[in-house]
Amino acid sequence: MSDDFVVGKNINSYVGPAGGWGALSASVQTLKQERAINAIPALMKMNQPNGFDCPGCAWPEPGKTTITEFCENGVKALAAESTSKRVTREFFKNHTVKSLWSWSDYDLEQQGRLTEPMVYDQEIDQYTPISWDAAFQLIGEQLRMLADPNQAVFYTSGRTSNEAAFLWQLLGRTLGTNNFPDCSNMCHESSGVALTESVGIGKGTVQLEDFEEADLIIVIGQNPGTNHPRMLSVLQQAARRGCQIVTFNPILERGLKKFIHPQETLQMLTGTSSSISTHYFQPIIGGDLAMLHGLIKAILTADKTQKNILDKEFIENHTSGFSEFRDEIGRTDWSVIESESGLSRAQIEEVASLYCNSKKVIACWAMGLTQQKHAVSTIQCIVNLLLLCGNIGKPGAGVCPVRGHSNVQGDRTVGITEHPSESFLKNLDHQFGISSPRNSGFNTVQTIKAMESKSVKVFMAMGGNFARATPDSSRTAEALTNCELTVQVTTKLNKTHLAHGKKALILPCLGRSELDVQASGKQSVTVEDSMGAVHASIGKNQPASAHLRSEVAIVAGMAKAAFPKNQKMWKALEDDYGLIRDKIESVLPKLFANYNRKIKKPGGFRLYNSASEREWNTKTGKARFIAKPLPILKLPNGQLRLMTIRSHDQYNTTVYGMNDRYRGIFGTRRVILMNSKDMDSLDLDQGQEVVIQSHMEDGRKRKVSGFHAVRYSIPQGCAASYFPETNELIAVEYFADRSFTPISKLVPVTVSKSTE
Repeated sequence: MSDDFVVGKNINSYVGPAGGWGALSASVQTLKQERAINAIPALMKMNQPNGFDCPGCAWPEPGKTTITEFCENGVKALAAESTSKRVTREFFKNHTVKSLWSWSDYDLEQQGRLTEPMVYDQEIDQYTPISWDAAFQLIGEQLRMLADPNQAVFYTSGRTSNEAAFLWQLLGRTLGTNNFPDCSNMCHESSGVALTESVGIGKGTVQLEDFEEADLIIVIGQNPGTNHPRMLSVLQQAARRGCQIVTFNPILERGLKKFIHPQETLQMLTGTSSSISTHYFQPIIGGDLAMLHGLIKAILTADKTQKNILDKEFIENHTSGFSEFRDEIGRTDWSVIESESGLSRAQIEEVASLYCNSKKVIACWAMGLTQQKHAVSTIQCIVNLLLLCGNIGKPGAGVCPVRGHSNVQGDRTVGITEHPSESFLKNLDHQFGISSPRNSGFNTVQTIKAMESKSVKVFMAMGGNFARATPDSSRTAEALTNCELTVQVTTKLNKTHLAHGKKALILPCLGRSELDVQASGKQSVTVEDSMGAVHASIGKNQPASAHLRSEVAIVAGMAKAAFPKNQKMWKALEDDYGLIRDKIESVLPKLFANYNRKIKKPGGFRLYNSASEREWNTKTGKARFIAKPLPILKLPNGQLRLMTIRSHDQYNTTVYGMNDRYRGIFGTRRVILMNSKDMDSLDLDQGQEVVIQSHMEDGRKRKVSGFHAVRYSIPQGCAASYFPETNELIAVEYFADRSFTPISKLVPVTVSKSTE
């Protein structure tokens, strides 16, 4: 065991509630650590009308906001953006890229905000300053030199605004490519594929107000206490009025058990927590599909005996495929359901009874479902469950895929996709006089493979940390070095900037909380939340450096250099973001009619959602029951089902700190959470140093070392560990059926004692 890991110091079980004084204390500590003075007054403007959108998660704002519409993780995100720490040219002068590669994700994050454009100097292995004009000229020249537009890739982070994302896709399609991999490929792509086939739209159907009416809320494969903390207040209010909340999660997560709202004075003073989940079940990793089969089987059985359980009128008028679906469910044996789910028939029937006695049901999920091998089928089974009783397209009911990054849904809406619709491309071509390509582009997995084969020459990233967010981390980093040019638009330094092409640029941009002033004056951008509402975001803080440019201005600068004949148009869009919104409205008139006028309304507006109106844009013209045989998932003896998770002190690949308070892990991230029986079978002590090795079909040896085994409440045969540290274990070729989402939630691994 390493000298710096001490049982009792690093592992200290947490028995308190989520939120409360712990959240308040952590928030204050983060502000101090980041020396983020600007963040304190800015917090009062975050998630407020005429304020700016949180740079963290995409949870929507309520219709009537309070003075403090933020959570602990929102404070961390804003503090990280508002930090007084700076990465200057002196920093790069003092460090080679090779030396920085050994730094941790956390150490790189802690250096602070980037301050000016930098270009890689191969001779000295360092980044050196470059002017904006020279940087744009380098990009323009490299793009024009390409033998094929598909040799360029345009990656997008979920934090990119609608305006910047629209120009980003316009830049790529003007060039002639649909290569737009984005973070959706790695999170909710499975949701989009599943929902589009089942209900005709690739996003959720609920609004925040629906949680006020639901009788039953089912939370599957999601940990809102860490990933979407503001959701806990909504669940708290639902539980208080008697709504049943059923949680399915392999890990016992504190935020789904007890919660103290840090902004409720009485709760804080008395220490009285609210119970969140009325029922909590721990299926085995990958067992969700079997559980859903069992749940539906029990409901169909109840309908035969009790009658009038199913909404037969809805099924008849609004759905197709019910008979085939019912027959398939009937063929699934209970013994298989129990063994594949890790739950008993009695447990599943208990939930079925709750469903049968509920008139309005919402189902929520996140990456616990989307990153499974059979993710698409699992999500479609959730839709099947809701369709049984007409729980889509009515108040208080529906599907709720809870998106992660603040505008990941909006980016997709305005054209960031490798599979654009013909109507979108036709309108885009008409508005801009271009000829967009009609072939499908590269998703994230395909991009990695294409860089590996050297068929991609230019990799451009609008935010994100591609090398760490993706599977096969070392392999992805190596693939990036094959490029002729890599370009990173970003606020802070991360590992991907160090996995550079032969030529490389780091282009620092404004953060969400910062003032954006262009030729026409102060600008606002727009974002779409997890429930399809679009609202304005207006930064308030002074920029971290006078040399920063907005994402919009950076994209426009690239385009002016790449397409000199169209400089006037791009300059006009850069000067006035309202003109960009006019163009978005012209390309997507049904969704964005009166765009500029609507965003002036507090809270913005909700985009039209066909499934919410029971308009089914599917191949049958109805909502579809889709059923497939239940797959049998067996691992060889000795292998565990590993799932990657986030700590409480991180957001996506951004690590804010080294603690995971709710799981009782402190000062380290190199841990693997295991069932006590599994640890005993391997003769592992609490905190013992171990090696984790994955077993992929390609036969490549993938392992990570220096991890510590921790006893935890997780089903036998299962384990959990943090990403991005364990992304190294996942093969690029190991992805979900049909969605290409990397499988991070059932990685076959073996754990052994460290010999070092």
